[in-house]
Amino acid sequence: MAETIVDDRLWENFHRAVNMTSRDLRKWLAVQGAGETTEAEPDQAGSELGHRVADILGKRRADLTRDDVDVMRRVVDKVTDLRGGDTGQWEPTAGDARWRRRLMNVGHDPLGS
Repeated sequence: MAETIVDDRLWENFHRAVNMTSRDLRKWLAVQGAGETTEAEPDQAGSELGHRVADILGKRRADLTRDDVDVMRRVVDKVTDLRGGDTGQWEPTAGDARWRRRLMNVGHDPLGS
């Protein structure tokens, strides 16, 4: 097994928090960032953090960097804060549109599995 800098707990929590695929997240970021005053190129639309999450989803665990690990921790903390607690107890939940957008910008669809 290849050596990794990501412990099992963070790996599992990140993949529980990020329930969107890299492809779905990139599509969301492009749509979310579209508008007259936003970036001209769809690949650059959306939050930088969201793009970092999509990049991480495309990597093997052994290829993650320390910066990737920091992003993973930030995302787990952000989703946990916005979802209100323990990652093991999240059920699909409808909330207001702004709350859902904030979660989806980092790869968590509260209505997803």
